[in-house]
Amino acid sequence: MMQDRVAELRAIKDDVLRGPGPEATARQHAKGKLTARERIELLLDEGSFEEVEPLRRHRARGFGMEAKRPYTDGVITGWGTVHGRTVFVYAHDFRIFGGALGEAHATKIHKIMDMAISAGAPLVSLNDGAGARIQEGVSALAGYGGIFQRNTRASGVIPQISVMLGPCAGGAAYSPALTDFVFMVRDTSQMFITGPDVIRAVTGEEISQNELGGADVHSTVSGVSHFAYDDEQTCLEEVRWLLSLLPSNNRELPPREPTGDPADRSAQALRDLVPVDGNQAYDMREVIGQLTDHGEYFEVSAGWAANVICAFARLDGQVAGIVANQPLSMAGVLDIRSSEKAARFVQFCDAFSIPLVTLVDVPGFLPGVAQEHEGIIRRGAKLLYAYCNATVPRVSVVLRKAYGGAYIVMDSQSIGADLTYAWPTNEIAVMGAEAAANVIFRREITAADDPLAVRTQRIKDYRSELMHPYYTAERGLVDDVIDPAQTRSVLIRALAMLRHKRADLPQRKHGNPPL
Repeated sequence: MMQDRVAELRAIKDDVLRGPGPEATARQHAKGKLTARERIELLLDEGSFEEVEPLRRHRARGFGMEAKRPYTDGVITGWGTVHGRTVFVYAHDFRIFGGALGEAHATKIHKIMDMAISAGAPLVSLNDGAGARIQEGVSALAGYGGIFQRNTRASGVIPQISVMLGPCAGGAAYSPALTDFVFMVRDTSQMFITGPDVIRAVTGEEISQNELGGADVHSTVSGVSHFAYDDEQTCLEEVRWLLSLLPSNNRELPPREPTGDPADRSAQALRDLVPVDGNQAYDMREVIGQLTDHGEYFEVSAGWAANVICAFARLDGQVAGIVANQPLSMAGVLDIRSSEKAARFVQFCDAFSIPLVTLVDVPGFLPGVAQEHEGIIRRGAKLLYAYCNATVPRVSVVLRKAYGGAYIVMDSQSIGADLTYAWPTNEIAVMGAEAAANVIFRREITAADDPLAVRTQRIKDYRSELMHPYYTAERGLVDDVIDPAQTRSVLIRALAMLRHKRADLPQRKHGNPPL
């Protein structure tokens, strides 16, 4: 009878939802970790999750595998909504085979990734797995290959977010590295290619898992992780916030929301926040807070390459990507790390039609033997390439210093910024007045009876002739010099005008950016 069949189905579905049992769940909780289903409930809107292939089981034989065939095969896949918009998700269930990937497990992930690409919706992976399932041999490795191929195919098509909630070792770590953003939780998540035991055996170095590949290491030292949090609940709430700022795919504009913050609000505090003296530091985050709706913004990689700030924010409800030098860190100079950090952020914004606002206060590129030998030329060129290649609306504001090649790289008019503005405190030049005077007037200064007095006068002359705030405006290299208090309203009007900008690159298969 149908009732009997339905009752049987209900019993099976209840078994699926229970998972491997309360003991396994208790062990997961004892580690300070949630279960896969608890994580999905936190990520998605309440009651919105639709599971795909919950009854899937592996078909491996040998090593006792035929006696252990749990439903889901250790990964939960499906879709739901975040703030009412469709999002696809897969979550490793560490309680089943340690979340290890086998053939059936991989096939489920492949399917949900293909669905996300076809539907044009973001993909979030909740990672908590022990790597490849050794009992299934090379089939498990091939499963990872299929994931990597789909990560690459989805790149620039749909947003991909990896949330690290447990161990991720070996080749498994390459999937998160291929995605757009990586979130980690302190103490419970680690990522590395070779673990502490292998390192100890090969090199003799002693190191713990967290010291090698924990959340703080990857968010401050390696730059692999963009965000680190103390607990899973906060982490998943922040994932929801990021998703609210991103378009579902590359064919949509980012979502716009009504705001109670007036578009014409005057930011009077900006007149006092930035010192006129170019040698005095200030916090660029305070400037950003004055410009954005309600002072809110979502910073990316805040702990890594802190001399440049990359953040998503809303201006009159419209999402924008902000790139800004940070004078509090290394005087806001550009170096290898900050160039690479900003370049990838610019590329992401361009891929997903997110307009760019660049706030410039840069004294140049970081000088030094180590920077040159480690490739500041090619690696710094990544940021230049990213801006030159970007076709989204681009507006830049020079707050204070903008010297040398770093001025060009930070989205100057000469590399394609749609609109460029400057504050009355701007100093746009090949180099600072002190250095310029030493080069141009070196012989005169050396031969003078009073070298210090001559040098001081020549610095003053250079500044008054070539570095006054209106020099670049007179030559059309900035579109206007503006009152700092009006910066928010100027940016909002500029972005509104550029909202439907259309620009095409030359026909080509793809470019060849610097390594």
